[in-house]
Amino acid sequence: VWTNTPTKWDNSFLEILYGYEWELTKSPAGAWQYTAKDGAGAGTIPDPFGGPGRSPTMLATDLSLRVDPIYERITRRWLEHPEELADEFAKAWYKLIHRDMGPVARYLEPLVPKQTLLWQDPVPAVSHDLVGEAEIASLKSQILASGLTVSQLVSTAWAAASSFRGSDKRGGANGGRIRLQPQVGWEVNDPDGDLRKVIRTLEEIQESFNSAAPGNIKVSFADLVVLGGCAAIEKAAKAAGHNITVPFTPGRTDASQEQTDVESFAVLEPKADGFRNYLGKGNPLPAEYMLLDKANLLTLSAPEMTVLVGGLRVLGANYKRLPLGVFTEASESLTNDFFVNLLDMGITWEPSPADDGTYQGKDGSGKVKWTGSRVDLVFGSNSELRALVEVYGADDAQPEVRA
Repeated sequence: VWTNTPTKWDNSFLEILYGYEWELTKSPAGAWQYTAKDGAGAGTIPDPFGGPGRSPTMLATDLSLRVDPIYERITRRWLEHPEELADEFAKAWYKLIHRDMGPVARYLEPLVPKQTLLWQDPVPAVSHDLVGEAEIASLKSQILASGLTVSQLVSTAWAAASSFRGSDKRGGANGGRIRLQPQVGWEVNDPDGDLRKVIRTLEEIQESFNSAAPGNIKVSFADLVVLGGCAAIEKAAKAAGHNITVPFTPGRTDASQEQTDVESFAVLEPKADGFRNYLGKGNPLPAEYMLLDKANLLTLSAPEMTVLVGGLRVLGANYKRLPLGVFTEASESLTNDFFVNLLDMGITWEPSPADDGTYQGKDGSGKVKWTGSRVDLVFGSNSELRALVEVYGADDAQPEVRA
């Protein structure tokens, strides 16, 4: 009822919209709609079931394209230049059906357009030789000698990587956008805390390495953030008496601010991140529900979610370095202390007097030993998660926690 050529691409919708005056009528079903005044155009719209022709009909949303001053400027232009409408529709349709496919590198030939668009979150192609084992070892040493702590390095690596969304393949460490707006200013990343210091230090290491490396060997900032997290975890494991090597694969590149749509990226800002014990203001759902949502976006299994929470707690990766849920006396050591102390039957948990959604864990004397959030305590109260905690909290669970 909007066009007389419903199976053909043309400009007839706008021609009909502007070609008639419209009056409010009621449909046979009792719904309010608009039809052409004085019976104009009667019988010109084909019936989808082969019956008699119909009259042109519009809804209020359709008429808004003509009467709203902003929409009117756009649609009148398209009425007079239908080729522009066809081009803009093609671009919008392309975005609509590809928006959840992630980076353009995931698209399959041969029909992939050559042009890369800003909404595709573009990252440059690798144009340098990648670092090898020797360079990786050297960079790890430089990072650990820079004065950055395990907590700072792990927090920054997590902040970069955990922006990934499996639902539409957006975010993640690639592109190094943790140093760009809007991510560098997100509340969950504690922009007024250590983040800018870590970024500045890693950029200095990157610049120094790239200027001195032989040939065309370079390291991107994005790779360096991830490598810093790897080095910090290895150091934390060593502090707990274990020598491990965290696998690292280079090849990420650095996007520029011009390649980053600030408004589009802003929707990736997490309202909560239970892995860092962060809960933004005004969240309608309990913190533990938001944790599950975050884990689902990251495509994590229940065991992966559990061990990451426990590991990040003892590594001191909390939002603003708060002690909430840090159930260990040996912070920045990769131990299973979070699980062991959560299961401690000598600790009694009760709501905090502050009535802020946190809890106090008191020993037999009534002294507060730990503080925790709903996210922390759900691992002890939920039967499925508690079963995982009991595995990771066992005396022989250290290898599993490290893995």
